[in-house]
Amino acid sequence: MAKPPEQVSADRPPHRRPVWLDLRRTTRGLQAMFLGGLASLISLIITFWTLPQISSDGRLPILRLVVLLAVIGLVMRWILAGIAVLIGSVGVLVGGLLSQFGVVYLGVTLDPGVNLHGGVEAVWLVSIVMSSVSAFVGWVAYAGSDDAYVSEIMRVVRRRARKIQAAPKTGMLIIQIDGLSAPLLNWMVMSGNLPHLGGWIRDGSHSMVEWHTGVPATTPASQAGILHGGSGQIPAFRWYEKEAGRVMVTNRARDAAEIEARMSTGRGLLADGGASISNNWSGDAPQSELVFSRAALPTGRSRGYVRFFSSPQGAARGLILCVAEMVKELHQARRQRRRNLVPRVNRGGSYIFLRAISNVLLRDLNVSLVTDELVKGTPVIYCDFVDYDEVAHHAGPTRPESLQTLEGLDRVLGALKRIIDTLPHSYEIVVLSDHGQSQGATFLQRFGRTLTQVVDDLVDTTKEPVAATSRAEGWGPVNAFLTELSLRRSVAGTVTRRALHGKAARGEVELGPADCEPPMAADEQMVVTASGNLALIYLARTPGRVPLEEIELLHPKLIPGLAMHPGIGFVVVDTLAEGPVAIGRAGVHVLRSGRVEGVDPLSTYGPKAAASMLRQAEMPHNGDIVLISRLDEYTHEVAAFEELVGCHGGIGGWQTEAVLVHPRRWQVDEPPVGSDAVHHLLISWLDQLGQRTEESPAARVAASTDANLEA
Repeated sequence: MAKPPEQVSADRPPHRRPVWLDLRRTTRGLQAMFLGGLASLISLIITFWTLPQISSDGRLPILRLVVLLAVIGLVMRWILAGIAVLIGSVGVLVGGLLSQFGVVYLGVTLDPGVNLHGGVEAVWLVSIVMSSVSAFVGWVAYAGSDDAYVSEIMRVVRRRARKIQAAPKTGMLIIQIDGLSAPLLNWMVMSGNLPHLGGWIRDGSHSMVEWHTGVPATTPASQAGILHGGSGQIPAFRWYEKEAGRVMVTNRARDAAEIEARMSTGRGLLADGGASISNNWSGDAPQSELVFSRAALPTGRSRGYVRFFSSPQGAARGLILCVAEMVKELHQARRQRRRNLVPRVNRGGSYIFLRAISNVLLRDLNVSLVTDELVKGTPVIYCDFVDYDEVAHHAGPTRPESLQTLEGLDRVLGALKRIIDTLPHSYEIVVLSDHGQSQGATFLQRFGRTLTQVVDDLVDTTKEPVAATSRAEGWGPVNAFLTELSLRRSVAGTVTRRALHGKAARGEVELGPADCEPPMAADEQMVVTASGNLALIYLARTPGRVPLEEIELLHPKLIPGLAMHPGIGFVVVDTLAEGPVAIGRAGVHVLRSGRVEGVDPLSTYGPKAAASMLRQAEMPHNGDIVLISRLDEYTHEVAAFEELVGCHGGIGGWQTEAVLVHPRRWQVDEPPVGSDAVHHLLISWLDQLGQRTEESPAARVAASTDANLEA
């Protein structure tokens, strides 16, 4: 039984800092200042030694320049924070990056003991080299760890914590670890590789429960349920809508906005003053940052952006770490090839860039944005970290590099807990995943042909089927960020639009694979979409849901050919007599009645497979034909219809086994089934904390406006 809100608040001791703790923090601050000054001194010596364009009149000017750079850098950050409300977050981004070069420029020109040899070009060359070397030296000094950035954040938090008053109610911080399965988390905790999250479970403060995602096991569907209670609106990561004649992709901004409008009631999980950060959907939060369905950064003042882009431990460190992450990816991919590790996929191309962005820049930016909301006392915060999911797609869910990302995210949880402990108000931490991942060689690797090619051989059409099966998932956060820049009426917006050279279609940036949105003609006959090992096939020119009887008349070889293919586990199709049925190589399962003829094609997929596939079959815009790939009997590996060694979207393996880690005092009577059930569970916990109101502020404003109009 959970404690009432009043008792929860009373259980928390007053926010008092012992004298010894203040002394320790002062010592840490002095130590950080000393190390930072030492790193600056080393970078200056390297710059003076390597560049002939700069020299000094002895050693004293170099030492003086170290102090001067520190003072100018502090003033620049104050100025940037002060004008953030005027220039917005995009201005903070551009200004923060440029200010790091401006600090060096001012320091070099103001110090009389420093001599420059050349014109303006020499000054800028020295500024760029000195800033780059300083960032690199700082990164090496901390061995690439998170200590520098976290220490910087902690200093800011402690300073602001002294000036704020405690929030009257305990808030909730919800961290989503994208793609983490319950069996893998259980193994990582038992192995001791997650000291923070595992420590919370071991010491009894938190409990871990597995929950079943159902089909589709994708981030958009699960987040739609968790944030809005509307998972029934999303049949896959991408699907075809016959009425509009186009493919919907859930991480594309304009599609995401349209989908959220369909399912939002205005009373989502974050409706009561919450914040949505780096998610597919807003959850009806009044504050959204890097959210696909809103595709915009905040327009007002954001301390999180100021801190990240103006701090040397933020953007500069991030750029260096991005390069290091790309080098690490090249090494790890080469190691897989040399060891002939199977199954594996090609890990080149844009993925190298996407891994660096998700594992470095987005992770640190998310921490900064979450910290800002924590300090403000935002009642409920929901943030998605995609690091593990992105790496596991290409390396494999249980490969060493994937597990290392989990260890990094565990350090993030530890840092956020330290930040919360510093604040005068309290937060409960909930950690969950949206789905798991299943491993396996792809359909193309196993059989030498794509699913679209197989379908083409089985149908009697004059045109080849249109395929929508690209690996576009990782581009969502990048596109959402660049979209906001391109829409700005500013210098940054103009530069971004010109740099993209037409990539901003209909006001939205669409970087990524060319087949993310395949061209659709009015006379298309067959469309094939894929989401992991789930595929949807549409008879594009036949309106409505096409039943089995009509498909057999139009394409008599299609259903038997798919059901008998060694790469297909089963086929789901509607029938006029008994509704949706699952057809396998040696049997049929009628989903509504449960009647089985022959060998049950769902038997190897678990006890929840029938209910999951029935729910999937009854969703709007579901395919005329639904395919689930084979499931290996002993390894439990699946065959993704995309070129991903770790996949999710369908059923089979660990992909439907998500996890929920929650404060132990909140009881979970039954493991949730479906993300909508997780939504209702989180809502009940917010109710117990007193953070849920009867109606949203927006609804109250609308009601007041209507009353005034009637009067």
